Amino acid sequence: MDSTTEKHFPVFAFASLLIGGMAIGFAGIFMRLSDVNPVASAFWRMALASPFLWAWAFAVRNQDKAAGKRTDFTKALVLAGIYFAGDMGIWHLSLHYTTVANATLLSNFAPIFIALWMWIAYRVRFARIFIVGMVIALVGAIMLVGPNAGGESSGGNKLLGDALGLSSAVFYAAYQLVVKDARNEYSTARLMAWSTTVTGLALLPFALAAPGAFWPATAASWLPLLALALVAQIGGQTVIAYAAAHLPANLTSVSLLIQPLTAAVAAWIIFQEAIGPVQMAGGVLLLWGIYLSKRGS
Repeated sequence: MDSTTEKHFPVFAFASLLIGGMAIGFAGIFMRLSDVNPVASAFWRMALASPFLWAWAFAVRNQDKAAGKRTDFTKALVLAGIYFAGDMGIWHLSLHYTTVANATLLSNFAPIFIALWMWIAYRVRFARIFIVGMVIALVGAIMLVGPNAGGESSGGNKLLGDALGLSSAVFYAAYQLVVKDARNEYSTARLMAWSTTVTGLALLPFALAAPGAFWPATAASWLPLLALALVAQIGGQTVIAYAAAHLPANLTSVSLLIQPLTAAVAAWIIFQEAIGPVQMAGGVLLLWGIYLSKRGS
């Protein structure tokens, strides 16, 4: 893989990627504050974000045509939505069998699957510093989440839950790869409008069938769901989709490991969940690994 010099490195796109990853890190916080079942909260995240994204897509339709961007509906848009729905649906299902810490940790193994796919499918050779950075970032993520892992879960089949958590990482890796390719043909607005809509439609039957409430109980109960839509989906996934057009897929995936770090810090501030020395060291390692991966991309 050819290295990119610092002079030509897309700094704004990389900063946008990190900001988007941090925004998604708040998703777990807002989901905890909502009073609907977890899959329903994922559905409402898509349903409430879609009107804003479609308004944006229609507003920039002429600019898309002038820039030569596609405005038709293709398989890539469906795949992006299906893969993201698979990621969210399977991850939420894993929570019934394993701990939140295990599910969160395993779902963030997407960088490994992306690197493997790029090596197998395209024979991409990665710089040694990128590999070192990815390993350090993953070790940091394990240290960050690890102290809370391994506990008892309510489902009673922890191995199945862990397997589902790891499977969600495969779907998230596939989603990132599809979005990376689709951004070469579609604008961020149209890509996210379609993929978010498809994801919501795919999640709807599972949200209705899942145990727990589907509709928020009060007007105030809509606020965490609206925050999910505006912060996690529009401020998170949409910003990441923009950055994906300007950055290598492998760097994008590793950098998104900033999500569990953001979640841990947010939980510490909002819910007073303690962060121990091991978790602090893990956060430092994670950030160092992201930095090294950037150097090696």
